[in-house]
Parts: sequence; C-alpha cells; structure tokens
Amino acid sequence: MTAMIREPECVVLKRCGAKYVKKLIEGMSLEEQLEFWHKRTESMLERQRKSIQKQAIS
Repeated sequence: MTAMIREPECVVLKRCGAKYVKKLIEGMSLEEQLEFWHKRTESMLERQRKSIQKQAIS
C-alpha cells in the first residue's frame, strides 16, 4: 500500500497562480507581455506603499 503525499497548500496556490497568469498573457506578443508585467509590478508596488502607510498610521 502506497501512502499519498499531499502537496503543501503553497505549492497548489503557486501552480494555480501560474495557470491564471498563463491564460492572461496567452496570445500576447513579447512587447505586450513586458508591458503587462510592468503594469502589474507598478500596481503591486502601489499596494505595498498603501499598506505600509496604513500600518504607520495605525
């Protein structure tokens, strides 16, 4: 009898995220993909700034 080894949740979440991103950039040219990642990075940095500001106020 073989014991089933379950993947850690973080691995499952990473794979789901990768599938989602693959769908989003499917069919984009390299230039479009670079622009996509530039915008996503800027968005993430803005969320981080707001989070840090919010923590500083609390």
